[in-house]
Amino acid sequence: MTATADLIALNLCVLTVSDTRTLAEDSSGDYLVQSLADAGHRLAERALLKDDRYQLRAVVSRWIADEHVDGVLVTGGTGFTGRDSTPEALLPLLDKQMDGFGELFRAVSFEEIGTSTLQSRAFAGLANGTFVFALPGSTSACRTAWEKIIRAQLDSRTKPCNLATLRPRLCER
Repeated sequence: MTATADLIALNLCVLTVSDTRTLAEDSSGDYLVQSLADAGHRLAERALLKDDRYQLRAVVSRWIADEHVDGVLVTGGTGFTGRDSTPEALLPLLDKQMDGFGELFRAVSFEEIGTSTLQSRAFAGLANGTFVFALPGSTSACRTAWEKIIRAQLDSRTKPCNLATLRPRLCER
């Protein structure tokens, strides 16, 4: 596999999971929307939902069923409190888990927040040929994930390999 010379712009959705924020107060979602645009990608859709596993599953299922959506960025609901249910909601939707993402995210986060990174249940995977990234709700965690991992992997020009150039082969049987 080789990287391309030109950027392949992806269609990405952003979902914020929060029981307390509104779209007007959603700095993490705002950061992701601005960052994906700055990287040359397109926002396909944005939503903010309460931490309810069935609502989360319904919205993300709709997005991964849409052949025009290349990826989903979810922020929030990955902690340990009683209401945090993003992993429980979305892991059953995945065809393949991207174990290295969560491991790498926690390793990179350790440099910033120390052992508090143990409280993160961030994960990523593939569902119906669509990338799904589940990040903590803090803007700083979203910034860490985007700047140190996701941005490069969604950039078709990243060498020696990246996720963007895999898109045509993700649903091979």
